[in-house]
Amino acid sequence: MERKINLPITREMARTIKSGESCLLSGVIYTARDAAHKRLVELLEKGEKLPFDIENATIYYVGPTPAKPDQVIGSAGPTTSYRMDAYSPALIAAGETGMIGKGKRGAEVVEAMKKHGAVYFAAIGGAGALLSSCIKSAEVVCYEDLGAEAVRRLVVEDLPVVAVIDSEGNNLYENGRKAYLESEKN
Repeated sequence: MERKINLPITREMARTIKSGESCLLSGVIYTARDAAHKRLVELLEKGEKLPFDIENATIYYVGPTPAKPDQVIGSAGPTTSYRMDAYSPALIAAGETGMIGKGKRGAEVVEAMKKHGAVYFAAIGGAGALLSSCIKSAEVVCYEDLGAEAVRRLVVEDLPVVAVIDSEGNNLYENGRKAYLESEKN
């Protein structure tokens, strides 16, 4: 069964989402990859305002391809998340509650998630065309000079993701593997 989540995700709501849950996200998310993350954290370090409200925000690690005629956006598959690990703890502390990407996360990110109440979702790599069909609108918010990596505000409807790491630090990549190895022993 899939859990429908209407965005934004508050810190309290983030604490109710459990590792392993299949979710359908609807509402506003932002796109950002490592170059944009670096700029955002530099603004935080200077005490300057971010170009969008990070409070309760979900950031999708994606650099979409250009939209074809009559499309909102091109293919929008997830980027490998560890590339954002150096920046994610600062953004989580500043208010970010959701992250969407693929692959493992570092210990500092998980600790920030546990401390502040955030969740990490995985989207299916290689399914960018399917994922883009869930995007109903897209507009560049800032860093247009980054091209595909510019920060965009997306409105999504039923974007399919899996909660991989929850706010308690439960990690599907680790726990799922352990469960599988245990089942193989029997």
